[in-house]
Amino acid sequence: MNPSISKVSKNRYMSLDPLRNKDDNREYADLRLGDIGELGDCVADFDGEDISVFGGIPGELVRARIYRYRRRKRSVISGMVCQVIEPSPHRVEAPCPNFGPCSGCQWQHIDYDHQLELKRRIVSDSFSFYSTLSDINICSTVPAPSQFEYRNHARFTVRFGGQMGFSNRITRRFVRIDQCMLMEPEINKVLEGLQDKVSETTNLSVRVGANTGDRLIQPTLHAPEVPFLSGQKWYTENLKGRTFRVASPSFFQVNTPQSETLIDLVSEHLALTKEQILVDAYAGVGTFAAILASSVKKVFAIEESASAVSDAASALSDVENLEFLLGKTEKVLGEIDDDIDALILDPPRIGCHADTLKAVIDSRPLRVAYVSCDPSSLARDLDILVKGNYRVMNVQPVDMFPQTYHVECVASLSISS
Repeated sequence: MNPSISKVSKNRYMSLDPLRNKDDNREYADLRLGDIGELGDCVADFDGEDISVFGGIPGELVRARIYRYRRRKRSVISGMVCQVIEPSPHRVEAPCPNFGPCSGCQWQHIDYDHQLELKRRIVSDSFSFYSTLSDINICSTVPAPSQFEYRNHARFTVRFGGQMGFSNRITRRFVRIDQCMLMEPEINKVLEGLQDKVSETTNLSVRVGANTGDRLIQPTLHAPEVPFLSGQKWYTENLKGRTFRVASPSFFQVNTPQSETLIDLVSEHLALTKEQILVDAYAGVGTFAAILASSVKKVFAIEESASAVSDAASALSDVENLEFLLGKTEKVLGEIDDDIDALILDPPRIGCHADTLKAVIDSRPLRVAYVSCDPSSLARDLDILVKGNYRVMNVQPVDMFPQTYHVECVASLSISS
């Protein structure tokens, strides 16, 4: 479902302020919004200081409520748009009634084509700090097939005797959510059935298989009025015709259709042949490794999560040329004796360990596909690889997370002659 979205009229008063009904001392400022900054917010000058402003679009003139608080032992000032004085042509009506108070989505008020362009700009801005990356081709962002109802995993906060919702990232205030427009419909069914019934926990995780209908709810719920089975150790999901087992602690991409897009992009770049050795580093439950195994002679999949390796051992036992190596990539990659022809790097948000990058440079695979969910750590690591005799052929942003500032990238590298 992609809800209809209409343009917002000029000066429309926006209900973004999560404290708008509180009788307290409020501080407001009229601000001209600059570029997208940290956490997808706009940057604006407030009394000579750059602050982040939620709910705006670059170039707009807005009235914002100012928040002053302490976080990690330092004073922070931020803003939240409450009135748009000069709207951007890219502004639309946010379809979700919880947009703003919830803060889980940052960009529902921006038309989708412009979201894609802003994500490309975020990647470009991250690369601009490195002279080695100045000439890299950053492609247009691959759009998601669904702008809503795409998330297969939800982590709910539980407060006030069983109410489920999220915490606002600025105010830290709890916001009850009866339906989340980003979640797969099956997750919203669970939310509806469990709302006000889960007072025994403070957090609840719900994961579903978009292509299998499987469901995982953690932790185990004991209340007699709970209408769903819970406490499952794992669920299954299907990608590219292959079924994977995913345990509660194991990583799996939250957007199932776009996960297949990533696999296609990686496969296209690596151009694998039956004579080659492939290494899938930070392999998770083995999605890349298992699906690409039929294209190569041998696959080594490196993963430090024991639960993920156990998932792979149970679900992928028929892939005879796939070998899982349990351990940290920075320790295991350099110990592989075979000559590596192709390498997949799919690290967590912090990027690759320095020893991992050294092992890549030392082992000299002909082609590398680097999958990243953080443009800043990607740029840092690519700078090191370029200095280590690699060439970045292109970077392809992929929209795994519509309505948010998050962007996935696939960077294609080859060894320099």
